Amino acid sequence: MMELKFLTISTITPTNTLAFPHHRRFCINNRHFNNNFINFKRRRFDSYSVKCTATTNPKPLISDDRMLVFVPPHPLIKHWVSVLRNEETPCPVFKNAMGELGRLLMYEASRDWLPTIQGDIQTPMAVAKVEFIDPREPVMVIPILRAGLALAEHAASILPATKTYHLGLSRDEETLQPTVYLNKLPDKFPEGARILVVDPMLATGGTVIKAIDLIKERGVGNKQIKVISAVAAPPALQKLSEKCPGLHVYTGTIDEIVNDKGFIIPGLGDAGDRSYGT
Repeated sequence: MMELKFLTISTITPTNTLAFPHHRRFCINNRHFNNNFINFKRRRFDSYSVKCTATTNPKPLISDDRMLVFVPPHPLIKHWVSVLRNEETPCPVFKNAMGELGRLLMYEASRDWLPTIQGDIQTPMAVAKVEFIDPREPVMVIPILRAGLALAEHAASILPATKTYHLGLSRDEETLQPTVYLNKLPDKFPEGARILVVDPMLATGGTVIKAIDLIKERGVGNKQIKVISAVAAPPALQKLSEKCPGLHVYTGTIDEIVNDKGFIIPGLGDAGDRSYGT
């Protein structure tokens, strides 16, 4: 049985219950409650609910040394994942669905993450206290070409201040090892930079880990990075948890199987080919 060293969060209920309501089967070790391990054993099509003494505030769940995987339970996310899965979905609709899914996942990833500034403004009626996203600290969006472009399409519309850096990696069909063919990253990222790595398919994990390594070489820590993906699989998540403690991953769904060609099953096929028709 594979043991996954990360915590998968689908939703936090408003009671002292930590719930994992989807049917993924993981063995998860969680150190956050009474300094003891809470073990979730692998079962088929079960839901998990564990009573604990934790506060209802989700912030105590954030561990300094544990990778967190977020699967937001929003019905629109489920809808767009379903559209992407359908082999009958035409290319323009597929690309649009990828963009809409990315918009929702980036919205979820930006909670309690964006720097803000406060002040006073004059409304037509009176002076109001206001809070804006600080434009002096843009989010660095890094789509992994080419499929990442579709998932990151609406980044600038949902995030008021962004900078986009393109990173192109291809995967050898036999060895499944990534090769960098385009690198537009800066020599060094600003101190405290917030970075979104956008990679639709986290299958074996080789590509996204290579991308994160290139980013970390430029002065960025794991806790400054969030990964956005349409579909993730345990092999990639396991590697990320081992190499990138403190990382946060936001994905539309988690599929359990990666075949010998490196494709996620059932997955949604080749995200780049289906987005651009080539």
